[in-house]
Amino acid sequence: MKFYNNISTAILLAHKPYVIFAKKLMSQNTKTKKKSRIRLLHQYYKFTGFYSFLGGSLKKALTPIVLFIIALLCVHYFVIDINDLLVKMTDTFPPFWVLTVFFISESILGLIPPEIFIAWSDKMPDPILYLSLIAVLSYTGGIISYFMGRASTRINAVHEYLEVKMAKHLKNARKWGGFLIVVGAILPVPFAVSSMAAGMIKYPFINYLLFGLLRFVRFAIYGAAIFNLV
Repeated sequence: MKFYNNISTAILLAHKPYVIFAKKLMSQNTKTKKKSRIRLLHQYYKFTGFYSFLGGSLKKALTPIVLFIIALLCVHYFVIDINDLLVKMTDTFPPFWVLTVFFISESILGLIPPEIFIAWSDKMPDPILYLSLIAVLSYTGGIISYFMGRASTRINAVHEYLEVKMAKHLKNARKWGGFLIVVGAILPVPFAVSSMAAGMIKYPFINYLLFGLLRFVRFAIYGAAIFNLV
């Protein structure tokens, strides 16, 4: 009986239309599983408010961008030519110290908008090189913030303070994990905060590094825009 079953299977597999049908059926099952996963993810992010959070973050991000552009134009037309100001900045402050200040800022809650440093890099002898440097420093600063978050869990007083101070961000990090890192990496919000939250919830470091690579995409896009503006 076993021999008969093997022969029957062999005949069916040798029959080309059956093989094609079987492959199509397997393909449809795979697609259905993928669709189900995508649908479940969509429902989860919708239910947990990720899309609302993303929309709110975009609105919040647009406000400082618009204000930055308005301030830039006001300074340019009513105070001092922006190009002259940036050239003066490059002549006055050595690149090492500018990059050091930027690195410290990106490691501690992103205190200074990166756009200022992107505009500064445009006035350097090799703009692409300096833009690449600040992108690497921003990425590295995020890694330091991640480990600061991890370290804070070992100091009760600091951990309790940050748990209260960053309660909403930590709650979101636990719900959405990598997607929150993507938002922090791409949108004009402090990347250091997302990185620190990831460290505090002990988000897998390798995954953090992979999602954090989108930080380079942000600097490439903003660099292209700001280089044309100034």
